[in-house]
Order: sequence, then C-alpha cells, then structure tokens
Amino acid sequence: MTAKTETFAKLPHNLSFQRGIIVTDGAFYNLKSDKHLTNKEYENHPLTVVRHGIRATQNVISGDDTAKGSERSAANVQQTESAKTDHDAEGFVVSFGLRLIDLSSTLFACAADKPETTSAVRQSILDFAQRAKTSLGAEDVCRRMARNIANGSWLWRNRVSASSITVKVWRDKDCIAEFDALSIPMNHFNDFTDGEKTVARVLLEGLQGELKSALQITAAVYFGFKGSFEVYPSQAYIESKPRGFARPLYKLDPVRRHSTETTESAQVVGQAALRDQKISNRLRSIDTWYPDFDQVKRPIPVEPNGANLELMQLFRPKKYSAFTLFTRLNQIDPDTDDGKFCIAIMMRGGVLGEGDKGKEKAAAEEQS
Repeated sequence: MTAKTETFAKLPHNLSFQRGIIVTDGAFYNLKSDKHLTNKEYENHPLTVVRHGIRATQNVISGDDTAKGSERSAANVQQTESAKTDHDAEGFVVSFGLRLIDLSSTLFACAADKPETTSAVRQSILDFAQRAKTSLGAEDVCRRMARNIANGSWLWRNRVSASSITVKVWRDKDCIAEFDALSIPMNHFNDFTDGEKTVARVLLEGLQGELKSALQITAAVYFGFKGSFEVYPSQAYIESKPRGFARPLYKLDPVRRHSTETTESAQVVGQAALRDQKISNRLRSIDTWYPDFDQVKRPIPVEPNGANLELMQLFRPKKYSAFTLFTRLNQIDPDTDDGKFCIAIMMRGGVLGEGDKGKEKAAAEEQS
C-alpha cells in the first residue's frame, strides 16, 4: 500500500487516461419559429452544408510572384463549402449530448519498469480519485463546466453573430435549466446561478459514478431577422485538398461523391455540425489556476502543459505541469488549485507517460 505522502521521481513510461467527458457532435438545425423549438420540430429541418463554386479575389502573398498591375489576375476561382439557414428561418439550433464518467474509471494504462512502481503510482491515482469525487474541488470543476454550457461559448463564432441565445439543458424529458446565454460571463467563475448549480450537480453525479446522468444541451440562436444566414460548423482537415478547393466543413451523414462528378452547381454534402472535440475544448476552458492568470485574465483549456493555440503559448511551466503534479499526487488536496487542475486533467484524458521514447532516453542516461 502506498504511503499517502509518497512521491515519485518520474511518472511511468506508460501512463494514460481515457476521456472522462463524453460529448457528441453538435448537430445544426434550422429554426423556423419558437413553436418549432418547443416541440422539437426543428429536428425535421437539418441545416445542410453545400459545396459550390465562388469567384473570389486574391488575398495572399506569394514570394515568387513578380507580376505587377494588370499582369496579375485579381480573380481567385475556388470551390468551397458553406452552411446557411433556410430562407424562412428565424435562427438555428445546435444540439449535443454530454455525460461525465466515473473519475475512478479514467485511468486507462499504468506500467513502469518495476512492478512495485506500477502498483504505487496506480494506487496514488485511485486514492486521489476517491478523495476527489466527494471534494469541493470536484464541485467547483463541475460548476465551471456548467457555466461554459450556460454561456454558449461552445458555439464559438456562431455566438458573436447572435442577437439572442437561449440554452436549455435536458435530463431525460425534463428541462432542468434554461439560460440567457449572452448574459452569462465567459471570463470568470464567480456567483454561480441556481441553474448553473443544478447542471453542475448532475455533472458531479456522473463524475461520482452515476450512469443515469446524461444531459442534452440545445442552443437556440436568433439573428434578429428572418432569412438565409451563414453559420459556422467546424472546419475539416484534409491532407491533400484538390487544387482550387478552399474550405471543407465538418458534416454528419456526408454524401459520398466521386471525383468524376460535376461541380457546376451547388450540391448538398451533409448536415452541418460542430466536432465533439471542439465542443469539449470549450467546456474544459476552465483553467484559471495557472501562474500567469492575473496578467492574462482569461481561462484556458485544461491541458497538461497549459497549451493554448489561440495565444500560441504554454502557460504551465514544468513545475506546474500535469507531468510534475502527478508525481506528487498523494500530497495534493483536491480542494486546492493544483487539485482542481488534476481532477480536470483526469476528466480530459490523454497520455502523461513518455512511452518507449522515454525508456530509450532513460537507458541512454544510465549508460552515460
């Protein structure tokens, strides 16, 4: 049995956590009226992605382009994909499902060179998880996630174009909370509302092992007028895009197309959606515990090194990284800032061990 204050010189080469936040893709639907929202009629009106051609303009710098003035073409003919609401839509709905799994079940693999080290590290993680599940720290983590559900920040660019957003949270057939998303703060986690606390309690139940803690979240986004309006699903990465193909979008039930098909007219290629990873990234943007928060003044996604792609910076030096904190997990109180970060890392999932590369490095150091 591991002593509760034992620390480890380094983490096992094979240490990983499975994702503790189960999120579905966020499907887009046209919203024709409030009546359609109430009876979920919107589900009969998927918002589609259309592939089409455009005659755009040049807006890139090319190092080898020496053409000037009239010698250089201003036109930039492209194929692209867009997602727009129907012409008679008042707005759109995005809907996704969410559940947390038992924190004690997030540990996926733990293997060190010595069996006793494997056993000790595994026990330290399980002991921490058991302490954390009933802690105020876990409650705070869940409340922070509930706030990011309520404020609709997971809509990303779509939030900016809205005149109003109503977020509803459903458990089974019951709506347990409703929020005016634009009135919920995005940059701090103070003064939680009763609705946020209600949602957080269900999330905490999932983290504690309750299987029937699934939530369905819907956001009704209104433009303030009726018409065909561009929305922003996730963009899809394609390794080798065809020449002249500008922007692929993420979609559900994609339509299979062959390279020989004509692209002269617009074609529906699937239902618009936000990727589960994009939603999850925003829900876990709750880390205000990193050292420079007082200067940066914004929550960042929970990441082992505090990596933030938006600001292109690592906000957690080695001393404050998950790789270091997990070596002394037995000493960490789940109610402290470090403890809350460790809880959130376990929920996030990922690899904390160095794998075979780490073993090779250690072997080389021993021989030198």
